[in-house]
Amino acid sequence: MDWNLIFENSLKGFIGINAVYFAIAALGLNVQFGYTGLLNFGQAGFMACGAYGLGMTAHYFDISFWWGIPIGILFSVVLGLLMGIPTLRLRADYLAIVTIATAEIIRLVVRSVKFKTYFGGSDGINGFSGSFRKLGNDFGIQESDKYGFWPFKFTGREFWVLIVGWLLVAIFGFVVYKLMKSPWGRVLKAIREDEDAVKSLGKNVYSYKMQSLILGGVIGTVSGMIFALDRGSVQPDNYSRDLTFYILTALVLGGVAKVSGSIVGSMMFWGLFTFMDNFLRQVAKDPVSIGNFTIMKSTQVGQLNFILIGITLILLMVFRPQGVFGNRKEMAFDGR
Repeated sequence: MDWNLIFENSLKGFIGINAVYFAIAALGLNVQFGYTGLLNFGQAGFMACGAYGLGMTAHYFDISFWWGIPIGILFSVVLGLLMGIPTLRLRADYLAIVTIATAEIIRLVVRSVKFKTYFGGSDGINGFSGSFRKLGNDFGIQESDKYGFWPFKFTGREFWVLIVGWLLVAIFGFVVYKLMKSPWGRVLKAIREDEDAVKSLGKNVYSYKMQSLILGGVIGTVSGMIFALDRGSVQPDNYSRDLTFYILTALVLGGVAKVSGSIVGSMMFWGLFTFMDNFLRQVAKDPVSIGNFTIMKSTQVGQLNFILIGITLILLMVFRPQGVFGNRKEMAFDGR
């Protein structure tokens, strides 16, 4: 068993691009769910807005790469309004149903044959990374070179995206922390606890909820952009409902209503996931058998990895439901 390879890949997973875009998306979800109590199960839809805004700009519109950022943000604001206007006056579970359904509608629309001219269908949008490669070259980062130090060796693209990504994690983390310490943030937490009491104080609860939904969605949109830039393409099935629940898992692992929980939880999730995947693949090289029965084959590594991660999360919920950095009191929200 190659333990050096296992730990090297695990450490790279701990700080890698997956941890970056999960951390940004979890920060946005934390604003909505952790601080405001909004059950948003459609964060993947906001991420798709950012990815397709960027991809369509670079690939179809033939305008500057930078225009993809405001276009993606505009998409997410419109999506937040479409989600929030009919549901934010209702109970929290209605929002959960609408958000997960809307995210799936977006995925099915962009992968449909009818709109293939604009979104690329099930193949997505590919080959739009030329502008981003040129930007990296302007800063002296060549895609074919290796950067970093052992065990953190990355290609030029990976290294550039990691620099931009972790910088954005720090910026969004600081902004969210400051906002939640402000009077505006205290109103959001009060809405989470008892929105009727907030209404009795003359606050427009509907407006605050809408602001929270859109702000968290915009942050999630930037996460989708980072995800797309790393791959140089946009694939619709990468933004399925599973992605939202993985992000929610990372958030709960770190601790809801904690900025540090959003970031470290994502790092822990991908570090643990990568460790288990590499460990099981090393074990599967010499299949374990009892008589004629093979316990694990290489084709079963993925399923077993998810099973073990699930068991770990069950134990976490039993013994520390607030997560690593969370506070149990922060997990109680009104839900009406």
